[in-house]
Formats: sequence, C-alpha cells, structure tokens
Amino acid sequence: MDKKGTKEKTLLVLKPDAVERGLVGEIIQRVEKMGFKIVGAKFIRPSEDLGMKHYPDTDEWKKSVGARTIEDCEKYGIDLMANMGTTDPIEIGNLVKKWNVDYLCSGPVFALVLEGFNAVERLRSLVGNTVPTKASPGTIRGDFSLDSAILANMNGRAISNLVHASGTVEEAEYEIDLWFKDEELIG
Repeated sequence: MDKKGTKEKTLLVLKPDAVERGLVGEIIQRVEKMGFKIVGAKFIRPSEDLGMKHYPDTDEWKKSVGARTIEDCEKYGIDLMANMGTTDPIEIGNLVKKWNVDYLCSGPVFALVLEGFNAVERLRSLVGNTVPTKASPGTIRGDFSLDSAILANMNGRAISNLVHASGTVEEAEYEIDLWFKDEELIG
C-alpha cells in the first residue's frame, strides 16, 4: 500500500431516518466490511448551530443546489415559482440549506470518523448518489433510501437519504473538526 499519505479520515453521519428505521447496525456492518477502521463515534442530537456550520454557506454551494432543484422541477414539469416561491438559484439554495439543517437536527444521529486508504472516495462510493433515485443498487442509499428529490422539494423538506459522507479530503477535515474534539478520536 502507498506509504505517502493515501490513508485518510472521513466523516459519516447516519441521519435521523437511518436511526429511526433501525439501519445503524446494517450500515456500520457495510462500512466495516469495506475495511474502514472506526476511530470516533457518537450518538447525538445535533444543535441548530452545528447544522448551520455543517452545510456550506457559500453562494457557489447555494447556486449549485438551487440549479439542481430548478433542473428537477423542469424535468418533472413542476411550476418552480408555485413550488419554491422563487426562480433564483441562490434563494432556492437557501431554502434547501434550511430544510437540510432542520432535518439533520430533527432527531438523533450517529456520527463516525472512519479511517482507511482513499477513505473519502471509497466511502462516497459505498453510500451512493445523494439523490436516492440516482443511487445504484448495492450502495447504502440505493438499497435503503425511500425518498426522491422532487418529492422532498414538493413537500418543502430535505431529502431523506440516510447518511452524509464527506465529499473531499478538505471537507472531511473541516467536518471532523466540527463534529469531534481531538480527545474523542482514537489513533
């Protein structure tokens, strides 16, 4: 194995729907079967402050999320103005962020720090696409998610997609520092 630094840490958060549906053990089993080492874990109910800091607050992120929502509405013939109250991608991104924070904080979550080679990329592969209807069979979201982006948007709420996994090494470092104190990590 590469000794120059491909060993990484990444964050996995089992969201309220995973906890409520009793999927914590199944998801942890899949993570362990992939060879990840659990170096931190805690069961908590996130505060609104933690939720706000967890989701990006940049115009770039909001515009990207808003643009995807606009595309979904167009694809499914949904009146964007009637459904979202705006056509501005950044304003839509703000709405989606609020829904995400509200959902993340709506119940207990199980947060884990995982370690392994190419951990960020491999974990993202295991959890599947953020939008459950686009997640491949064999992934956590593909096998267990019951929701769709358009249904969530039409009901003014976040997508129930079971888990969050850091998207980049830099994001993982930020999120691990946000969710865990150094003394809560082993190794």
